[in-house]
Amino acid sequence: MTHWAYENAAGDADDEPLVRPYTITRGRTSAGRDDLTLITVITAVGDGALPEPAASRGLQPEHRTVLGLCRVPVAVAEIAAGLDLPVSVTKILLGDLIGAGLARARPPATFMTEDGAPDMALLQAVRDGLRKL
Repeated sequence: MTHWAYENAAGDADDEPLVRPYTITRGRTSAGRDDLTLITVITAVGDGALPEPAASRGLQPEHRTVLGLCRVPVAVAEIAAGLDLPVSVTKILLGDLIGAGLARARPPATFMTEDGAPDMALLQAVRDGLRKL
């Protein structure tokens, strides 16, 4: 896993290796997608196993770690925390995987109906489930 360290005013780095975001993202500063929010749910396509060699060309080690984290549905924020990377860098990696067909993104579940009102049946089911705990 990559650990970030930032240089202090004197130019010294912390004990962790210094890795710049452009190294991982190959100089890109944007994911090229505007649908990835902190709560967007990401799932690896298939069983989350590493892709065949032809499909994995150009993948960084962080891409492979993301695929491992996404074997079950997980939010973008959780992936960033698992990678110990900034969310902006994580979104770029996710955009790569989604573009390659190795991962899927979907908006989080909502508690609202189509007309914008709270979905009372769903909220009551959640309440009832919590009471059983």
